[in-house]
Amino acid sequence: MVHVGLDLSRTRLDVHVMDESGAPLAVTTALPEAGGLAALVGRIGAEFGGPVYAAIESMNGARFVHDQLELAGWQVEIADAQKVKGLAPLACKTDKIDSWVLAELSRRDLVPAIWLPTPTVRAERERARWRLHLVRHRTALKNRIHATLLAFGHPCPVSDLFGTGGRELLARLALPEPWAADTTAALHLIDELDHEIAECERVLRQVGADHRYVPLLMTTPGIGWVLGYTVAAEIGDISRFASPTKLAGYTGLCPRVYQSGGKDHRGPLAKNGPKYLRWALIEAATHAARHPVYADRYRRTRARLGRQRGPKVARVDLARRLAEAIWHMLSTNRPFAPAGAAQSLAS
Repeated sequence: MVHVGLDLSRTRLDVHVMDESGAPLAVTTALPEAGGLAALVGRIGAEFGGPVYAAIESMNGARFVHDQLELAGWQVEIADAQKVKGLAPLACKTDKIDSWVLAELSRRDLVPAIWLPTPTVRAERERARWRLHLVRHRTALKNRIHATLLAFGHPCPVSDLFGTGGRELLARLALPEPWAADTTAALHLIDELDHEIAECERVLRQVGADHRYVPLLMTTPGIGWVLGYTVAAEIGDISRFASPTKLAGYTGLCPRVYQSGGKDHRGPLAKNGPKYLRWALIEAATHAARHPVYADRYRRTRARLGRQRGPKVARVDLARRLAEAIWHMLSTNRPFAPAGAAQSLAS
């Protein structure tokens, strides 16, 4: 049995191989593509034989390396990068040292492995994230056009600058070059993005109709089919969360806690876990704040914390409450129930 630490960069994979006693067997590199990984598997198998246990830090491309090596018969775990840093702080950090640290953690069975979504869940996440990516580009283009109009003394007098009336107004404006050409190009790109987003939403509706979680999530205040599909894709399998507190912690919407002796300090939000799940829950909380179930709670929190911090903290509080409600709904396969939703905040 050998243990392998893998440190991935853009152009190479640093590899450290050690035996069960911790003695180094090989320090080498490989190309992080299919051919290079196949050559690495053949080389280590020919030299050392036996089962191979490997660890690689979580980053873009790590899942591809994981899948290729697992198909070749290795046992591979993807380690949480932040937790690895906490377990093995080093004064000198190089790729070779990182690969050695990962191999040592694998040998000691201390790899802080992350949960790997199945290919189906990965596809669901990609559909939802791609739609959000396109929407953000469209919003940026619209904001740029609004900024151009303000720069030349043309504040928007219509409710929708990109509807029929707004397009007629833009056609009549005499903007100087190159701003006029830029605005025309931005409108063309917005039309193209509208088409692509509509196609994405068509696919999401079609796929989400058969999803086991989406119909339940749509019974929650503030969650429509787009947010429902996004939340379902980002959560994956609800059974991997033992309690609603675990799910709320996974969202990254809980504050960091610093404790020492009798001191207990609460810092900013942890923001761990998928950022797209946080976005979806905050969006849902924004709409749920007007729902009768949560309106009183939102108003009390906002009033208690003042005009500056109140609205933001109140939305985060509702987002955590929604996460807890979602855990109960998906775990019991029951629609949203408002019992306890308006309870007062814990001190």
